[in-house]
Amino acid sequence: MNDAGLSQLDLSDAALQALADEVGDHARSHHQLLVTAESCTGGWIAKVLTDVAGSSGWFECGMVAYGYEAKQALLGVRPETLELHGAVSRETVIEMVSGALVHSGATLAVAVTGIAGPGGGTEEKPVGTVWIGWKRRGGYTQAELFHFDGDREAVRRQTVAASLRGLLGILG
Repeated sequence: MNDAGLSQLDLSDAALQALADEVGDHARSHHQLLVTAESCTGGWIAKVLTDVAGSSGWFECGMVAYGYEAKQALLGVRPETLELHGAVSRETVIEMVSGALVHSGATLAVAVTGIAGPGGGTEEKPVGTVWIGWKRRGGYTQAELFHFDGDREAVRRQTVAASLRGLLGILG
């Protein structure tokens, strides 16, 4: 789905919760244990997932790593990656999602890093720029760049929805 199409979807709390319920059903039936590594969403993905009754059976943990030091300490993101590419980059989200699996007992991870606004954007990386990564333990990493519209709340809400939809795609 393109970025503009995501902003057209129902992104209400109820719609996000329905996505999380579906992720939980698939994770449980596929015997997957999830971990989140979040920057711009500040733990919102983990919150929505753990709002699902019984999520302790398929949700391992969530890591919120906002600053460079936290990304390095909690997720093993290399300082040179942050220096060369910045926190909002394909390289960083790949290291975040891989690090989430290394530092947890989970079998499936999602990681997000982006610029939710209202400030912090640049010409090269404007507000709404978000990288999302997904990875299965022992599998390959998927990373996708999104450009979301709207205010801070809208960008974060779209990021949560895209993250959950990506997990559903992997869980099949």
